[in-house]
Amino acid sequence: MSRGTTSGEASQGDALEAARRRSTRLLVGGSALGSIGHIAAVTVAAIAARELLEDAALAGASTTTTIIGSALGASLLAWLMVRRGRRVGLVLGLTIAALGGLIAAWSVMERSFPMLLLGTLLFGFGNSSMQLSRYAAADMATTARRAWVIGLVVWAATVGAIVGPNIVPPAAAASVAIGLEEMAGPLLLAAVFMALAGLLWFALLRPDPYELAVASSRLDEASGDGEPMLRILRRPTVAIAVTAMVVGQVVMVGIMTMTPLHMRDHGQELSAVALVISAHTAGMFALSPITGRIAGRIGSLPTILLGAGVLAISALLAAAAPAEGGIVLLVALFLLGYGWNLGFVAGSTLLVSGVEHVERTRTEGFADTLVWGSSAVASLASGFILAAAGFAALGGVGLLLVGGAVLAMLRLRGQVSAPAAASG
Repeated sequence: MSRGTTSGEASQGDALEAARRRSTRLLVGGSALGSIGHIAAVTVAAIAARELLEDAALAGASTTTTIIGSALGASLLAWLMVRRGRRVGLVLGLTIAALGGLIAAWSVMERSFPMLLLGTLLFGFGNSSMQLSRYAAADMATTARRAWVIGLVVWAATVGAIVGPNIVPPAAAASVAIGLEEMAGPLLLAAVFMALAGLLWFALLRPDPYELAVASSRLDEASGDGEPMLRILRRPTVAIAVTAMVVGQVVMVGIMTMTPLHMRDHGQELSAVALVISAHTAGMFALSPITGRIAGRIGSLPTILLGAGVLAISALLAAAAPAEGGIVLLVALFLLGYGWNLGFVAGSTLLVSGVEHVERTRTEGFADTLVWGSSAVASLASGFILAAAGFAALGGVGLLLVGGAVLAMLRLRGQVSAPAAASG
């Protein structure tokens, strides 16, 4: 081989790696923009629902429809990605979400609760796009960097968690100033952020992440080969990954959803509620790159088990926290968020390693559908548990779920191949 040929191959390799890093940065940036809109919309949707109904009984329905939209979007967008590429699926999800924001804003102006539910359902598709973008980034990373890259994309939601709620008051004030309903402004602005994220990916996410993938391509995906989904889910690696993400989501949502209500029922100020939820959100997203480094160093499976341990501690603390909450509840909610993060990032990484290239996208979409579907169930069930047995029971149920999941994963651990076990 001549020196010129070697130099040319090295140059092509450098250009390919540069394109992968650029696309990863675009995925992070788009997810950050989209998360601002998503979290802003979720923040005001329940308030808008309560104002439309003048009753708190169904105010949480808008959150539930958003979660259902996320579950539906995950599989539908993954199906489209298999046929048209990652970029098309990601952009379509954000476009549908932007349309949902417009419908939700219109519903507030027309005082139509069913239209609000339709808008929030469509808004869930944007969340699906942002969640699936972590897998697009993982496709472009080597095995050694995969967990870190997934963690980086998950971290982008930190921007939304900080900025999203803070754009609501000025957007509401501006809405009133120009003669619109107060909650219409934040929903319109949320739609704008979703549209900007979609425009960013539509214009700049080229070539398609499939074309930059380390070990897969859109053409492989389009071949339609691969085992049936139920058989894929029975593989030990896939079963552990999905179990980690689903159980983590159920425990996190079950406790987190009822925490504000529990605190308000015991006389806590909104400022105290906001502080606890902020700590929880920081645990969910802010440390994601660190989680990626941990998974890359010790492996995905040990990181999942570490996350289960953190979730168990958080559930115990939540159950034992005094009625007034205080520092114990704040620590519990922070650990609840970080335990979820450990399982989510490491579970996503393990899932990628457990499926063949031709099966990857549809399996990722189906797994996210299970995650968000279980989230909707947990959100609804948590209210019944709180009403029937109190807040401490939510911690107890969470502890039981984590314990059962750990036992199941330990039974399967010996059947996981060495490369998958060490992935990250």
